[in-house]
Amino acid sequence: MPEWLKEAVIYQIYPQSFQDTNADGIGDFAGIIERLDYIKSVGANAIWLNPCFDSPFEDAGYDVRDFFNTAPRYGSNEDMIKLFDSAKKRGIRVILDLVAGHTSIQHQYFVESAKREKNRYSDCYIWMNRDFDPLVGATEKNYLHNFFPCQPALNFGYAEIDQPWQDPVDAPGPKKNIQMLKDVMAFWLDKGCDGFRVDMASSL
Repeated sequence: MPEWLKEAVIYQIYPQSFQDTNADGIGDFAGIIERLDYIKSVGANAIWLNPCFDSPFEDAGYDVRDFFNTAPRYGSNEDMIKLFDSAKKRGIRVILDLVAGHTSIQHQYFVESAKREKNRYSDCYIWMNRDFDPLVGATEKNYLHNFFPCQPALNFGYAEIDQPWQDPVDAPGPKKNIQMLKDVMAFWLDKGCDGFRVDMASSL
């Protein structure tokens, strides 16, 4: 645990319902920047942002379509970086919400994984049955999902195997997903993020 976290007073922000600066009815990064002095005034020295990555928003942003880009409704990657920089000038850390256990069905990995032809993404999700009608395609009966069918579970393998569709933790699919998460974290840490709150950590 980093030293700063031991003394952290965290202010949670759900971007969508926070501060709207462009009159579209949805909060945005610019609105959070406008309120940083207020956040500091109440004694907070860290912000936890609920999911703000690109998403179709079928589950409030917890269905991520692209971990490397922010949701346009909140602003661009450059706007997010401006938020990181503006917060740091005030001694405020920014923690992002990392939805690590699943993605959106629109995520590139899942779109490729759902194809009948075997490819490098085929084992990135937990397919209980890949024998589906190619005309109909994958359905929620074929893959494991977290919460809603729009949130297919990423495959991190199983410590104990008792089903034919389960992979061990050192299988290629789990290894690819672990590397993907490392890449996502490195990407945002490099841009100024201070850390992550891992959503549904138990699902890993």
